[in-house]
Amino acid sequence: MLEDRYGRRFHYLRLSITDVCNFRCDYCLPDGYQCDTERDFLQLDEIDTLVQAFAGLGTSKIRLTGGEPSLRRDLPEIIDRCATTPGIDKIAITTNGYRLPEMVEDWANAGLTSLNVSMDSLDPRQFNAITGHNKLDTILAGLDKALALGLKVKVNAVLLKPYSDEQLNSFLLWLKKMPVTLRFIELMQTGDNQAYFKTNHVSGAPVKRQLLEQGWVQVLRDKAAGPAQEFSHPDYAGRIGLIMPYSKDFCATCNRLRVSALGKLHLCLFAEQGLDLRPLIQTGDVPALQQRLVALLGHKEASHWLDEGVTGATRHLAMLGG
Repeated sequence: MLEDRYGRRFHYLRLSITDVCNFRCDYCLPDGYQCDTERDFLQLDEIDTLVQAFAGLGTSKIRLTGGEPSLRRDLPEIIDRCATTPGIDKIAITTNGYRLPEMVEDWANAGLTSLNVSMDSLDPRQFNAITGHNKLDTILAGLDKALALGLKVKVNAVLLKPYSDEQLNSFLLWLKKMPVTLRFIELMQTGDNQAYFKTNHVSGAPVKRQLLEQGWVQVLRDKAAGPAQEFSHPDYAGRIGLIMPYSKDFCATCNRLRVSALGKLHLCLFAEQGLDLRPLIQTGDVPALQQRLVALLGHKEASHWLDEGVTGATRHLAMLGG
């Protein structure tokens, strides 16, 4: 089992398979994707080795992220490799959903168990203003198809000051009949968005207070779940989650590690640097890679220090998929 010096156990790997994204979200890539790194992304056999190593150390959940993971043509094959690795029982992806209706069945057939879709607004004009794309109807159609296929579906919405009240009200109405988990995520400061962060950051704490006042009840987290505080209500088909990285003790329940599309281990989304695993990955030596992972985990810090303005090596969230 992967365990750090603070007693935290790591059941969950977030694996980026590309840093390329075709959206231009205001809070992440307002100028679009800039090709400023080599694009020699991990290949299928390398992903195989990496996932085997993590699975042998107790990882049970893999989330495939980007950038936008569906930009890789071999995404179904990657899902299949992960799904057929002994010990891995949950395979998820996070996507912007731009081709969801036409792709999601192939992902499900390959072994996908859950899907996270980024959707910051239910208002088509706001959605277009935030993302740079008029794709809301496509994404909504894709969500319906994913649910029909039996996938567990979550929708991610970044809390943004100009829209926060309207975001909450419109999503609450939508969740009356929509059996998904809607997760509001506090905007996080990165290296490239500091001015935007200062103008647009809003805390999730008032949303939590409002939910509790309206009869929503917090539910227990699974061992391999992400960092969201999740709430349910008997009158709603869907649930609400809150991801509040600036809240007290947010890092105390950390259970996830990240590997970049270039094969670098990031002990935290806001770590100062990625730790290169690729030379070992390329040898195919799973036991040696496992020894390296155990050794590197000893360097994981107690906190991300976001509240002190630390952003580490994370220039934007597309680097590691958040």
